[in-house]
Amino acid sequence: MNFSFLRLAFKPLLTTLLFGTLALPGSAQTSGHVRVAIVGLVHGHVQGFLHNLPSHAEVELVGIAEPDAALRQKYASQFHLSESLFFPTESAMLAATHPQAILVYTSIAGHRAAIEQAAPLHIAAMVEKPLATTLDDALAIQRLSQQFNVPVLTNYETTWYASNTAANNLLASGKIGDLRKLVVHDGHRGPKEIGVGPEFLNWLTDPKQNGAGALFDFGCYGVDLATWMMHGELPVSVTAVTQQIKPDVYPHVDDEGTIVLAYPHAQAIIQGSWNWPFDRKDMEVYGAKGYVDTVKLSQLRVRLSGEAEEHTETASPLASPQDGSLNYLVAVLEHRLDPKGDLSSLDTNVAVVRILDAARQSARTGHTVKLTPTGAQSAGR
Repeated sequence: MNFSFLRLAFKPLLTTLLFGTLALPGSAQTSGHVRVAIVGLVHGHVQGFLHNLPSHAEVELVGIAEPDAALRQKYASQFHLSESLFFPTESAMLAATHPQAILVYTSIAGHRAAIEQAAPLHIAAMVEKPLATTLDDALAIQRLSQQFNVPVLTNYETTWYASNTAANNLLASGKIGDLRKLVVHDGHRGPKEIGVGPEFLNWLTDPKQNGAGALFDFGCYGVDLATWMMHGELPVSVTAVTQQIKPDVYPHVDDEGTIVLAYPHAQAIIQGSWNWPFDRKDMEVYGAKGYVDTVKLSQLRVRLSGEAEEHTETASPLASPQDGSLNYLVAVLEHRLDPKGDLSSLDTNVAVVRILDAARQSARTGHTVKLTPTGAQSAGR
């Protein structure tokens, strides 16, 4: 079967990573089919992309790079993909297919290597959250993006939640007053408990490949939201506590993590866990005059000054190009949208890794880590 004309069905809240047209500096904007390639098959979210591949009107998958021959065969069989799409290395795939963008589904530690090969060829990248496992890798990725003038974006499922945007808009409107406290909850029962594939579980539970356990896997969501809502301001200090509640299941990484970010006039408490009884991705935003809580994708609980009780609201659907990763990426690459300071942008996500790095240090040492405005760290008490 010829897959060159397959299309990817874009469902903003269900599909994790989607790409648009790459417009290089000084070049005309491209149109028609968008040529994308996958780097890595060990991240389980790649299945959402491939499942919806046949029905999209714009995106063409031109190559898949994966060193594991058995994994290549598994995906070729599962999704009825032509063997001609598969390559054992990224370099061979890029040379043969010339994609406009790569979708990176490696371990988190593999993001830097994937971008090091793509960026010099002026190929954009979108990686799954978080951007990197170490600050050194995040800064190296930032330098590559700047040197070759190519976008590098980080995808979070919660970026496309209308409830999060509505809560931030309510804060920005001044109706709940200045931000005082942000509490973010993310996670599920645990990757093994929910049945992720072995190739996914292997690196999720490896502290080098994932950065940590739940602290990075789900703490990153809250750090991303806090950095966005604080307009990129770094916290004054970072304090984190991690636990291994299930050491028999996760002997090498934490399965419970709480991060406290202290700002001059606000505080963020970020709870990432592989121990929630149910899946959750929600937050509570408390201002000086009221509060707003998000409930799933589009619902809000709100109480404003002068109101005796809270009321519920439904968030307005997100408008294009902010309604999902494909429209967003197309707008960025066609220079219709500047991603600086938003949830997917590189500057935001370098700050996210900086904070996560401090949280990991705090959890390891038992001390609060102080951050300067430039991001330098010092251990405190």
